[in-house]
Amino acid sequence: MKQSNNWQHGSSQVSVIMISLNEEHNMDAVLKNLSGWAYDVHLVDSCSQDNTIDIALKHGVNVIQHRFNGFGDQWNFALDNLPISTPWVMKLDPDERLTPELKKSIDEMIKNDASDGIIIKRRLWFMGSVLPITQSILRLWRTGTCHFTEVKVNEHPLVEGDIHYADGYLEHHDSPHLDHWVVKQNKYTTTEAINQFYEGNLAASPKLFGTSLERRIWIKKNFWKIPGRYIILFLYHFIFLGAWRAGRIGWIWSHLRVEVYRLWGFKKIEMKLLNGVVKDIPAHAGNPDTRVRFYE
Repeated sequence: MKQSNNWQHGSSQVSVIMISLNEEHNMDAVLKNLSGWAYDVHLVDSCSQDNTIDIALKHGVNVIQHRFNGFGDQWNFALDNLPISTPWVMKLDPDERLTPELKKSIDEMIKNDASDGIIIKRRLWFMGSVLPITQSILRLWRTGTCHFTEVKVNEHPLVEGDIHYADGYLEHHDSPHLDHWVVKQNKYTTTEAINQFYEGNLAASPKLFGTSLERRIWIKKNFWKIPGRYIILFLYHFIFLGAWRAGRIGWIWSHLRVEVYRLWGFKKIEMKLLNGVVKDIPAHAGNPDTRVRFYE
């Protein structure tokens, strides 16, 4: 499908950038959410096999493709190569939605011209329910002032200047169902295990008494040395973060967060035992082999 129309410029002075791989299940909803607000929308796709690009082009999104070599690399490629014409840029994932209050707050902050970067509160949805779990994440910055940490996963935007908080929420609809969530977490834990096995780049220097990012990196690096770590991790999610307020859904989510770390740790052990990364095995059927007879 060729680009048949252009994105209808919205009321804000923000260009939204997304990266994607097989995001057909999110693309229509996220673009409808941005319609009338985002001035431009740009998509860097990692060679999707579903209808991600068809849907994006139908909405008039500017789409380019780039082979995925890690999240930090992909986001820096996007910032370096997309034709951004607005004074502000926003990083958005296809499974996220802006509330009206958030859109209004961003517009007011841009109009007041007092910020160089904007931090947003992201609220998590899981198994179709909202969880009482929020994160504060830097998602908007003045054009040309940002670059991302060069890491394979859990990339962070680095922006200097005055950073302020916006009102409202960014709703994070993590996965449409558990099967999708498990597949995604399996890939995530493999990437993290490989990165630690080869002692790859960290998003920041690990410091227990440093910035919030440096503290998270320290905990991430030293988590495996903590006695009773999985019990502590469950209690952190269920009690400290307040997932208990979501009842059974919060209990399930807290347990699954522990299993993500447990799987990550098991993969690290396996890589040490096998002295390297195991060979990837294709998970899906390919095209028929023309050398043999094929039956439908």
